Amino acid sequence: MKLRKREQTPAGETEQTDKKEKKSLIREIYEWIMVFVVAGALALTVRTLIFEPVRVDGESMMNTLHNGEFMITTKYDYLLGDPERFDIVICKYPNTDGRYRVKRVVGMPGETIELRGNDLYIDGARVEQPFDARENLRDFGPLQVPEGSYFLMGDNRPNSRDSRDSLVGPIPRRMIRGHVRAVVFPLTRVRLMDY
Repeated sequence: MKLRKREQTPAGETEQTDKKEKKSLIREIYEWIMVFVVAGALALTVRTLIFEPVRVDGESMMNTLHNGEFMITTKYDYLLGDPERFDIVICKYPNTDGRYRVKRVVGMPGETIELRGNDLYIDGARVEQPFDARENLRDFGPLQVPEGSYFLMGDNRPNSRDSRDSLVGPIPRRMIRGHVRAVVFPLTRVRLMDY
């Protein structure tokens, strides 16, 4: 039985192998960082331009939307066009905490809005409201919606802080951020929104 001599690597080769391993590790870390940067940028782009999940917080949209439900809102609708009457939207109120609010578009720019009981009047003509709105407890208006703004209300009229409130008023177009398209949670209440 012959014993083999152990091959020894010169010191220079060991240093080169260590350098390659270090470069390889640094490259691996760099690649992982880039994966997270690209994923973050993609998520931000989707959330800003395409759609966003939003949670209903409060009872101002009952019976249409319930506290704690999660909705999908599309953003691209309003990047390319404007809200339409009775769309359910997410918006931010001017001069507030910056939280999203969920409301329904009732009045368009330039229109005169009035509520008498539960009847909605736009420019003096009664308009049918094709959704389940809770009884309005007090009359409102007439109020002319400024150009570039929208009159928004919650479906739960007695329990909604909306455009009827003098601290909120009509909402500027730039503050309307998305169109509610579906409720996705809880699973027992999944549904598409008609408006």
